[in-house]
Amino acid sequence: MIFKDYYKILGLENSKVSANEIKLAYREQVKKYHPDVNIGNKLSEEKFKDINEAYKVLSTASSKRKYDRMWNNHVGKRNIKFEESKRTTGSIFSDFFNMFFGDLNKEQETVEDKKINIKNKKQSIKGEDVETSIDISIEDGFYGTTKKISLRTIEGKMKSFEVKIPAGIRENEKIRLLGQGKTGKNGGKNGDLFITVHIKNNEKFKIKGYDLYTDLFLTPWEAALGTRVNIRGIDDESVIYIPQGIQSGEKITIPSKGYKDAQGGRGNLVAQVRIMVPKKLTDNEKEIYIKLKEISNFNPRNIY
Repeated sequence: MIFKDYYKILGLENSKVSANEIKLAYREQVKKYHPDVNIGNKLSEEKFKDINEAYKVLSTASSKRKYDRMWNNHVGKRNIKFEESKRTTGSIFSDFFNMFFGDLNKEQETVEDKKINIKNKKQSIKGEDVETSIDISIEDGFYGTTKKISLRTIEGKMKSFEVKIPAGIRENEKIRLLGQGKTGKNGGKNGDLFITVHIKNNEKFKIKGYDLYTDLFLTPWEAALGTRVNIRGIDDESVIYIPQGIQSGEKITIPSKGYKDAQGGRGNLVAQVRIMVPKKLTDNEKEIYIKLKEISNFNPRNIY
């Protein structure tokens, strides 16, 4: 008599187990004998089929009761030895299964069963993803824009894409265009196109994280006396106070006037002071500077 010990196949000692214990045992055996981790191993592939066959029977209460009755009647009481039964080429289920549980073939196959069936068919393959990059200005990233890019296909033809740049996009953030990668095979889906965004600094602004940096040019007398000045941000102007005696290189931070952040807020606008000396002086200006030189005791070289 050909009989298969489904409990032994799942690594269980006897039939006195719960449905959850059967499921856990099944998962452990699948991890061990799955074809993906035993590539080219025919014995493991057959073992994997036995594991799915055993689980198909024992995971359903009605078929488990039927199996247990047969075990008690044919093996347990009569002490008949059991042996592995064969299966036809490409079949998921063994002769034993088909003999006693043929009606279960009409039920839906497990995910693992389907994976084995797929091996006997021509598998669909998703196309490869394609990656490229695009440069945008800080203003384009702040307000959002639409860019056109062109890529050369495998056939050598140029293909154009319209890329929507969302407002507030970050440096090195990727935009994904579904299905615009390489063509899939055997009916598989096309790959995707990933576009990495690079935000370029310009003469007016530099970006660091969510903060924008800009230069604030002051005259020597503005820096010495203090003043109020207008400073242009990316989307409006701010009036800021320049304290008396500010030094070149110092920074003034204007909150919430920088780049857009991920929470819908803004970074800071950081203005770095640059004190500019006039290259050409009028006669009056020259006299004033000479007079200042005569009366001033200030010597920056003697600070330290």
